[in-house]
Amino acid sequence: MSFPFPFRFYLNLVTEEVINPNRNIPLAITFSMVTVTVFYVLVNVAYYTMMTPAELLVSDAVAVTFANRALQGLASVIPFLVALSCLGALNGGFFGSARMLFVGAREGHWPPVFSMIHIRRHTPMPALLLLYPLVVVMSISGEIYQLINFVSFARWFFIALAILGLLIHRYRFPHHPRPFKVPLAIAVIFTVVSFFIVGLSLYSDPWNTGQSFVLTLTGVPVYYVTVYRYRLPNRCSRIISKLYQNLLTCHFLRVL
Repeated sequence: MSFPFPFRFYLNLVTEEVINPNRNIPLAITFSMVTVTVFYVLVNVAYYTMMTPAELLVSDAVAVTFANRALQGLASVIPFLVALSCLGALNGGFFGSARMLFVGAREGHWPPVFSMIHIRRHTPMPALLLLYPLVVVMSISGEIYQLINFVSFARWFFIALAILGLLIHRYRFPHHPRPFKVPLAIAVIFTVVSFFIVGLSLYSDPWNTGQSFVLTLTGVPVYYVTVYRYRLPNRCSRIISKLYQNLLTCHFLRVL
């Protein structure tokens, strides 16, 4: 089941835009997980009523094979529905990931230019403009399974680090307020499983995961150049500061 986790992940990234998040986010996660799980199980039961396990393994598109047998005449609609599902997942990714970059810039962990929003639409325009070309490059760069291994390593590695950081923070500051509470055992198990996924990616496809690791390391010099500008020569710092000032004068961007 691959879709429930990303959607919950995107929901956490837009907490500021959710009305009464302390109530609505747990409700949305609970209802969405239950709904997706029930439909996922029912779909798989339907598959096994029309096909044998061997036929499932050899089928290039299980849903199309199922439609050809159970819903004759509608098989051509299945690829269109799958495309709509992928489009929805992609839209959710853009919606959530851009706001993650926006908040990181606002907190000083990312170049300040990405803390700007569109003056009328209030969307993080610079972050979106960065993501679109990256997605295009990744989409045309290779085969889908290589791309999955390439992306999943960095994704799960940083998710594991984030949860581990929360555990350390909870240990060091036990009396700090925690609006969203999760049992400690669940957080520990999730962290261990996340690191296990990272290790499995390294073992199964070291080439693509190695490329992902190298690409992740390229963020280190970018961080020092754009965030810790005081470490640069004065001339370089002045050039970067001038660039930010020019962006601030754009009629369609402003800092939130």
